[in-house]
Amino acid sequence: MGNKASVPSSVLITGGSGVIGRALCVEFGRAGWNVGVHYRTRREEAECAAAEVVESGGTACCLQADIREAKPVQAMVDAFLSRWGRLDMLICNAGQAASGLVVKTSGEQWRSTIETNLTGTCHCLRAAGHVMVGQGGGSVLVIASFSALQGTTGQAAYAAAKAGLLGLVKSAAREWGADNVRVNAVCPGWHRSDLAGSAMPAESEFTETMGVHQHVLGRLTDVESVARSIHHLALLPGASGQIWNLDSRIL
Repeated sequence: MGNKASVPSSVLITGGSGVIGRALCVEFGRAGWNVGVHYRTRREEAECAAAEVVESGGTACCLQADIREAKPVQAMVDAFLSRWGRLDMLICNAGQAASGLVVKTSGEQWRSTIETNLTGTCHCLRAAGHVMVGQGGGSVLVIASFSALQGTTGQAAYAAAKAGLLGLVKSAAREWGADNVRVNAVCPGWHRSDLAGSAMPAESEFTETMGVHQHVLGRLTDVESVARSIHHLALLPGASGQIWNLDSRIL
């Protein structure tokens, strides 16, 4: 699939060392893609993800960058292009969680969360968008959050950053649509990971917690299903500027 000329074959996944990122890397690898596994500090985890990509049938390389800065992001994209020649798809998955009430969120916590989740994603879109417009098309998929749609008590900075992503996605989709560059967002649901941290309840508490958070099916989504869905949605040729929620919470 990934080697057919009519189908994108090269994808850069930021935050590829994390739980969702790793699942995405493996899913694209299974389809035969060339996968750039981005990481900031977790090199060992990124290398493990890259090894799984190869085992699943794809090819992979690890790319380090602090996405909060524009120059490292550009260097990462340049390295990706020197390896595979094209950037057909970008998945902006890198993110940072933050817990704190509005009145207790420090200035540094606010800046760090916004710089990683929102500004960092913007750096990635700028670098990738320039390439995709020049090559005549591409697909960008941004990992957003249901928190952006409803807010979350104690996560003001995180919810604000993720809400900002929705406006960024829609604006980029409008700007690049004429150049066949599709830009969409996905809210992947809640998964046990370093990002979720202590906010993730124990298994015995899921039923009560999911009631609070309006999971009408009474269960969470699994990360493998999310990865498969994202792979499919990112390939849709006629969709851009859309936001998809991948669990059973209803606004």
